[in-house]
Amino acid sequence: MKEFMMNKDIDLCGLGNALVDFQFEVSDSELIEFGVNKGEMTLVDAEAQKVLLDKLIGRKQNKCSGGSAANSIIAFTKFGGKAAYITTLGKDELAKFYADEFKSIGIELHAEEHNQPNGTCVVMITPDAERTMATCLGASALMNKSNISEDIIKRSKWLYVEGYELTQNDSAEACFRAIELAKKHDTKIAVTVSDVFICQVFYDNLKKAVGNADLVFCNEAEAMSYTKTDSVEDAINAIAKICPNYAITKGSKGSTIKFNDVQLDIPAYSTKAIDTTGAGDMFAGAFMYGIINADSTVRAGHLGSFASSKIVAQQGARLSEDHIELRNTIFNKIDK
Repeated sequence: MKEFMMNKDIDLCGLGNALVDFQFEVSDSELIEFGVNKGEMTLVDAEAQKVLLDKLIGRKQNKCSGGSAANSIIAFTKFGGKAAYITTLGKDELAKFYADEFKSIGIELHAEEHNQPNGTCVVMITPDAERTMATCLGASALMNKSNISEDIIKRSKWLYVEGYELTQNDSAEACFRAIELAKKHDTKIAVTVSDVFICQVFYDNLKKAVGNADLVFCNEAEAMSYTKTDSVEDAINAIAKICPNYAITKGSKGSTIKFNDVQLDIPAYSTKAIDTTGAGDMFAGAFMYGIINADSTVRAGHLGSFASSKIVAQQGARLSEDHIELRNTIFNKIDK
């Protein structure tokens, strides 16, 4: 067992899209004009993305590397974990911007480059702090099972799979190949649902991924959509029969988590939300750090809740506060 753990020099390997996020403040009426559903992610082609960005020219914007799993992996690393990320990049300035950020943070990036524009995500934030996304996958749409590194998965303690990767046939096959390799090499598997529309449109792929997972992440709307139930309580009971461990976020009502037979209701930390972008991603990254590096379910839950309260109180998916100080604040307060 000791020799096995020594060979696992990566704590967490993420698998997901490589998107550069452009964040803007918009009104509810503008969302209707843009033809996107509030609070959801809509896939668009390059032409539609250009039209949308042209409409937003001149507004203040925030730019950062993103993608749901990438946000979690970056947070996990900044809390002190050792991480890797498997994705596909384009060949343009946005791809270079993306790769440079990962290098600066110290994440082992396994990313095949394609002669395509890099993926982008326009994040539109309304006055109620809700985020709505228009995503052009670009080079991320070219992910396939040949991009999966068996060596990286073999070296990882956990694999973290993004639900958005289940929207394309080839990228879904890449996810299933990664899951197959994880099982082969005793790497545990976490799956994040990512969005309600994944449950609605790509249910079969999601069911296959979740059915092989050791841990599933979702918010309450995703939990109810996936389990086809009408209450969070019923959804939790249904998920408990599907996956041995879960973390279900419930906004201002906190979260319900279960890991290693310990089930807890974690309270939300008081905050004033101005932008919910990346809240679930931050929770997942913090939670994964807590269970892998602190070996504590209760600390993992509180760190996820506390970090999420901080991320929604600012604009953008990159926490401006020092992650280590935040981590230590929780760990000094919360016993194992």
